[in-house]
Amino acid sequence: MADDFLVRAEGLNLARRHKQVLQDISLDLRPGQIKTLIGPNGCGKSTLVRVLLGLEKVDSGTVSRRKGLITGYMPQQLRLEPRLPITVDGFLKLSRGATRKTIDGWLDRLDIRLLQQQDIQDLSGGEWQRVLLARALLLNPQLLVLDEPVQGVDVQGQHELYRLIPQLRDELGCGVLMVSHDLHLVMAATDEVICMNGHICCSGHPETVSNSSEYLELFGQSAAPVATYTHHHDHHHCLDGHVEEDEISPSNPQS
Repeated sequence: MADDFLVRAEGLNLARRHKQVLQDISLDLRPGQIKTLIGPNGCGKSTLVRVLLGLEKVDSGTVSRRKGLITGYMPQQLRLEPRLPITVDGFLKLSRGATRKTIDGWLDRLDIRLLQQQDIQDLSGGEWQRVLLARALLLNPQLLVLDEPVQGVDVQGQHELYRLIPQLRDELGCGVLMVSHDLHLVMAATDEVICMNGHICCSGHPETVSNSSEYLELFGQSAAPVATYTHHHDHHHCLDGHVEEDEISPSNPQS
């Protein structure tokens, strides 16, 4: 159905301190889809996520959400008072709508039951990310938003988390919006890639994009057992955030 979306953005624009952070961003996410935002640090990925969640306002444009939308959000960073003694179980109990049954269920499903009584300050990066994922899943979300979900996680843990995400999508029937700067790691776990640098530079199905010759230099080759792609844009970004198209000449043809 044309209106069967969880969240839809149309013509989003946002400037900060005379720099254009978001420029004419339009996208939508439907149930069962996994979309991944990629791009360099500071390109507006996390800002866009906050706008889509209603945590930040834009200068112009609109965001529409399904009525009664239930969202689970795993932020890029969640800093807690280091002197606060709290266990994993106690931390999860603080989540809105958490019950003993749902906490136990996600501890088991994410294979972190043994961490239940451990102090959160003693967790490894991978363990903490799984706890944050459990927190995002406690409400049985229709939309799961994961901002750099493998930050601080070793390579093996990264592959395990990215294999888990499509499974969770299938189990919950939810839509998933991910943020990453490492496309070669998320390729196998996403349906569509959106490359950002303030605006949407390009987008498409990862298999189609990864086979395109214009994408050969963005991320380079990797030993990870998934496809890689890199690309060249036909424009550049000025210091104030606006975009200028590059001139095309016989010596610099564009594919």
